Amino acid sequence: MKLWIPGPTHVRPEVLAEQSAPLIGHRSKAMIELLERIDPGLRLAFGLEPGSTSTVAVGNHSATAMMEGSLLGVGPRVLAIVNGSFSKRWAEIAKLLGKDVTVLDFAWGQAVGEAELAEALKSKGPFDAVTLVVCETSTGVLTPLAPVAKAMQTSPHTKLLVDVVSAIAGVALDFDRHRIDFALAGVNKALALPPGITVVCASKRYLDDARATKRASWYLDPVRTIDGHVERKTPATPVVTLYRALARQLEDITSGKTLPARDQGKSGAAAWTARFEKHARMRARTLQWAIGHGLDPFPAEALSAPTVSCLKAEGLDVARLIDALKKRGHEIGNGYDKLKGLTFRIGHMGDHDEAGLEDLLASADAVLDEARVRG
Repeated sequence: MKLWIPGPTHVRPEVLAEQSAPLIGHRSKAMIELLERIDPGLRLAFGLEPGSTSTVAVGNHSATAMMEGSLLGVGPRVLAIVNGSFSKRWAEIAKLLGKDVTVLDFAWGQAVGEAELAEALKSKGPFDAVTLVVCETSTGVLTPLAPVAKAMQTSPHTKLLVDVVSAIAGVALDFDRHRIDFALAGVNKALALPPGITVVCASKRYLDDARATKRASWYLDPVRTIDGHVERKTPATPVVTLYRALARQLEDITSGKTLPARDQGKSGAAAWTARFEKHARMRARTLQWAIGHGLDPFPAEALSAPTVSCLKAEGLDVARLIDALKKRGHEIGNGYDKLKGLTFRIGHMGDHDEAGLEDLLASADAVLDEARVRG
């Protein structure tokens, strides 16, 4: 079965094989060497500038855990931008932690812009932090970061915390240029790995201020997680097998090994850019196919994510469509939360290629008629 859901997604056999190698001690020289293999690719994935003082790390827990952990390093006043199920989750986590949360609500399918964020920071603030899900997997919305960064300049003391779960390795993040303070992501989306660990990046000012903050957790403490990575001494026994898979994947992406034939020979930052361009082409092709069948994207085309397309299912029985595609060897995703049955999602991310996408779309062509709702 070819997995085209919005995550977990397809994992290459050679990456899966990394998890079957003999285990190593997590306090051994071999573990130190493994951790050192991860950092160069991770810095490219987050788009750090040369000489950046921001720090990358791996967390031995889920991305949702780091939604919680990231909030432990900031003050009590939080502005939560909510435009889908996962951004709503982050706001709920902040409330459970006892934060003073103000929600800046947008209709599902929309994204915050510079004017709305700047106005909220001015009229409702001051805030210690803003939370934002860059790519809302539930709606297929990619929030442009440049307008967000510009708005954040109006409140320079406020930190920007971002969930890049469905964005990292599928779109340029430019952590430093976009003035991000903390970014977190799982690895089972466009990084194309099995789920189970988190990658994070933190600015120097986030870490400096977090160290001076009382952090009421041991396991979820972001400072402990990051310091343990930097010191090559993880706070707790890590999932060594997944760390090994992550190291291999980052190296393969950076060397250009995962790129299509048209981009072979590219490496380093150029290879990552080519990966982002592949995702953009897959988004464009998916939307072209959908519109050609009278199926509109749920978000505006300008906000449609390069990693996951959320499409309106008007006139289609989504469950029937999913079942019909499964019989042809492809699995796509239903709508999420309140969009279930009203939309369907195609996760064209990670190591999926354009030839595979054409195969999926051809199969969808063959089953669309049987999935249509009869009047």
